[in-house]
Amino acid sequence: MLRMISTAVLPALLVIAVTALAQEPVPARIRGTVVGLDKQVLTVVSKSGDTQIVTLKPDASVSEVVPAKLSEITPNSFVGVTAMPGADGAMTALEVHIFPEAARGTGEGHRPWDLGAGSTMTNGTVGTVSGAHDRSITVKYGSDEKTIVVPETATIVTFQPGNMGELVKGAHVIVFAQKAADGTLTAGRVSVGKDGLTPPM
Repeated sequence: MLRMISTAVLPALLVIAVTALAQEPVPARIRGTVVGLDKQVLTVVSKSGDTQIVTLKPDASVSEVVPAKLSEITPNSFVGVTAMPGADGAMTALEVHIFPEAARGTGEGHRPWDLGAGSTMTNGTVGTVSGAHDRSITVKYGSDEKTIVVPETATIVTFQPGNMGELVKGAHVIVFAQKAADGTLTAGRVSVGKDGLTPPM
């Protein structure tokens, strides 16, 4: 009898689990230009030309993305690196964003990214830095690390506090949103380029 009940219940439990997973919001990164902000509703035209409507959470934060120098990447910096793998397996940075100390630990780890086919994001603490021009850095996250070449052509940026007043028409942003099953978008974090800068990450 117990086996019969278990056999009957298991499919129903699987359906419930799959349904629950389908209803969980999924991460969505929106890169584009602000059309306008009406109270908490942000309208952005993405790089692909699509108009995206994002509801900002009441406690949503805004960070300015500002230029930084390659020389500012030093041992113990906490960074995020968007990189591409080469044919030989070596990783070359497209951009590096240096986190302020208060944001140390943000997104720590290594994962696929959506800046280009095959791109990755590695967030971690810089170990060694070598090279006078193109630089090779190690980025440690947990018990793992990656060695990444940062060419002089890579874009280097950092963050500083911003405010909702900067989300004006024409501002370049990356919105870290969550997409619900019905397609609606909500976000608790927006990065906006200062003085016309386009966030490179």
